[in-house]
Amino acid sequence: MTSLLAAILEAWHELRVHKVRVLLSLIGVAASVAALTGVLGMGDAVREGMKDQAERTGGRGATLSVSFYAESGQVAASQSDPLMKKMTERYRLDKVSRISHGQLSVQFPRGVEPIEATVVDPAYATILRTTVVHGRWFTADDAQRLAPAVIVNENAWRQLGSPPLSRRPGVTLYQNGAQSAVVVGVARSQWPEEPPSAYLLSGDGKRPGMGDERPEYRVWVDPSQADQLRQALEADLGAQLPGAAASVHRMDYLAYGDPLASLQWAVAGVAAVILLLGALGMLTVALVTVKYRVREIGIRRSFGATSGRIFVGVMMESLVATTVAGLLGVMLAVAVVKNPWVESNLAPGLDAYPPFPLGAALIGMGAAIVVGALAGAIPALIAIRVKVIDAIRF
Repeated sequence: MTSLLAAILEAWHELRVHKVRVLLSLIGVAASVAALTGVLGMGDAVREGMKDQAERTGGRGATLSVSFYAESGQVAASQSDPLMKKMTERYRLDKVSRISHGQLSVQFPRGVEPIEATVVDPAYATILRTTVVHGRWFTADDAQRLAPAVIVNENAWRQLGSPPLSRRPGVTLYQNGAQSAVVVGVARSQWPEEPPSAYLLSGDGKRPGMGDERPEYRVWVDPSQADQLRQALEADLGAQLPGAAASVHRMDYLAYGDPLASLQWAVAGVAAVILLLGALGMLTVALVTVKYRVREIGIRRSFGATSGRIFVGVMMESLVATTVAGLLGVMLAVAVVKNPWVESNLAPGLDAYPPFPLGAALIGMGAAIVVGALAGAIPALIAIRVKVIDAIRF
């Protein structure tokens, strides 16, 4: 332990003596480590953004889609709802949502306009990562309201005049007659120019006269049990609904493997190239420097320095320098990647940005140490071959 501390202190003293060389090494290695760590951190942020968009479209992993088909016509929700409720209890499914689509006419301040409406269950927001920016999402108690609860998107809310939800603003829906409803929440728009749309709670969707034809059901299950449950549900549902067939398939982005894995490999390739360039730069500086230290090493040899001491001393200089450079590079990468402007452009639309990946920081520091060891080992091997006579000739 004493020898190791002595070697580190000696390396630090040499670094202070050779300030110019150290500065060049620090700049090159710090830039390489910052680029390496930054690329890994940015790749993780981009992956989270792509995952978020995929889950908003197809559902979290693993999400099953259940649909019913009949030769004689469409299977209405009045037939499929009791059957799906039975399957939910039998297979102990916690997250299930019926989804139906249609159109509603809504009374806006400037007139009545048709908008897209989706009839869902409370679990819909969890399965498809729907974000409520104002107010709240549906609860089971909303099904008992006299005036149906409605959740509109941001554009529809702005067209309504952005009323405070604390005042329980009302809105009139037109579909086979007029129906008064209460806006309880505002869902985030999927894109800035998304047309006005609304969500209705399953059960309330029948009141305006929509949401009872061709329902689809989304079920969020454990990915390890997805295939087994898919086969069991398809067979069970088909057997209990004569004259109709049930189609059960996965909708989430993990259905055919992780499509984002290629992104990770691409990021790893870029990081490897950056690391290689940093190592070559550090090695070049170290090789040039050791040639100018022949006289110094020869003098140390004359005072009894062993080959092992010379080897450790030269290599520790690189290790200490790259460790300091690695720390600076990681700090710079974290500051850049976690900048709000950078995050918003790398992964637009995320509700909450994840912390900087610890793995990327550890890889950056580890790469700096490895580069220092490799870049210091070759010059150290050259240094131990220096003889006392070489110092006199130099």
